[in-house]
Amino acid sequence: MNDLPAELSAHLSEQGVDASRSRLVLSRLADGRWWSARELVRATAVAHRVVSAVLDALGDTLEHEGERVRLPGPTAGEAFTQPEVADPVGHLLAEHAEAARELERLVAQAPRPRADLDHVSATAATALRRAVLCTTRFALEGRHVLCVGDHDLTSLALRLVQPECEVAVVDIDERILDYIAAAADRLDLPVHCYFADLRASLPRAVRGRADLVFTDPPYTPEGVELFVRHGLAGLADTRHSRILLAYGASETTPALAAKTQDRLGRMRLTFEAIWPGFNRYLGAEAIGAASDLYLLRPTSRSPVGQSAPLETARIYSQGSNARESTGGLEPDAATALLEGSETCVAVGQWPAAALGPHVGHVRLATWLTTESTQQAGTAVVNLAGGWETLALRAILAAQSEQVRVVVATASPEGGDEGRRRLPALLAPRWNISFSRPKPDAEHTVITARRASQPPDDAAGQLLAHCQERAHGSVASVLREGVTRVAAARHTPVNKRTARTLVAQAAPWLSGHTLIDLPERYLERLPQVAAHLVAALD
Repeated sequence: MNDLPAELSAHLSEQGVDASRSRLVLSRLADGRWWSARELVRATAVAHRVVSAVLDALGDTLEHEGERVRLPGPTAGEAFTQPEVADPVGHLLAEHAEAARELERLVAQAPRPRADLDHVSATAATALRRAVLCTTRFALEGRHVLCVGDHDLTSLALRLVQPECEVAVVDIDERILDYIAAAADRLDLPVHCYFADLRASLPRAVRGRADLVFTDPPYTPEGVELFVRHGLAGLADTRHSRILLAYGASETTPALAAKTQDRLGRMRLTFEAIWPGFNRYLGAEAIGAASDLYLLRPTSRSPVGQSAPLETARIYSQGSNARESTGGLEPDAATALLEGSETCVAVGQWPAAALGPHVGHVRLATWLTTESTQQAGTAVVNLAGGWETLALRAILAAQSEQVRVVVATASPEGGDEGRRRLPALLAPRWNISFSRPKPDAEHTVITARRASQPPDDAAGQLLAHCQERAHGSVASVLREGVTRVAAARHTPVNKRTARTLVAQAAPWLSGHTLIDLPERYLERLPQVAAHLVAALD
């Protein structure tokens, strides 16, 4: 097939040295099989735009069968043979066949991607290759790994390949946290899971501990910067630590990649390596269904161990979570919500015109990470416009008599799901009600009022004691509560005994506060409290 169509010759000439990318597409087309454009993207890691250009240039040379095409001719394969760069870990995968099979099952059964969080699932093979690279390139026995977001289950892959490392996951998606924790329990390979909206805060328990960080963030420049900054906050030191970053941009938009790399450079990170197309995905054809893997090394000038809240960041590319900068409330609606002498503090992002001289203002990150001294009046928390997932945590963090949380009516928290979940999770300390300014209002107000009387039963009192100290270590707060309940029942126990009872009843509590405890475990706290009270008998 020496005589190429004129359009194809022009296309290859125009591509210059990048013509090898188009030749990868041609080599697949010439193997005699039928291909759709999406299948070609996933097989070659070439951007959809380039694949489409190749198909257009081939024109009538192609045979068609529905949406699929192929390049006929017995010599086509030889004409378009294009060698590929070797996989850096391909020669090591055979010895991890059992882990590969388990990851295939785990990825197949994992929660579906959420578009509003820019989720695109990585393949099971990618999760395994990440783990093999990490455990080959670094000595992870006895070391700490932090996954900043983990929809791709890299944490489980790491534990399957290297059971002797300790892995923690921070994520906003409760489904993912629940799935990882359940799978880790089943495999007897514990993974420590923490809830967090990284636009607001990183849990204290994971700061300054990690030797290695892995993250596959939203691919906006702001998203990459925020997740990497949190990764730096999670590192123990600058001397022997690394961050592995999965990041992809279309090969047709190098300026976008340059913006992201510029942000990484401003964090004084060294680029030790970039493996092109290392990560493969079940989607994201616009960037070739693939992303590069960056190996980043911090320097003495990198912000290691420093907090990195970025509440105004538009880190997601779609959905309500891409509108944070507006706060989700119009000025008039915001003003109406803050009117009234009982409002003492406004939390989160509010239009400046709505904040009167008698209303204090607290950043959402501060509210979630620092125990408030506000005991009287009402706190009003604005979570409308993409922050609704934090409704439960915003109420738990409150010390005032009443807290009103504003959420989008269309969000799960503003609808039936919120009415089902929140009252159960916040009892017995808080009484919960829902209201709207008018029936068709775009926002709903969740009102939490402190219960006027303490619970009658000892288990309820123990749970309320824990909820009143949401910023403290749950295990420590429960130990203190056990000693108090025991003293009130005239069966005193010492601190050591209380510590043993709590550790036996809930070994998964270690290191957590109620703010970062996944709902999987929050739901168990009433049973834990009842078990502890029974143990005192």
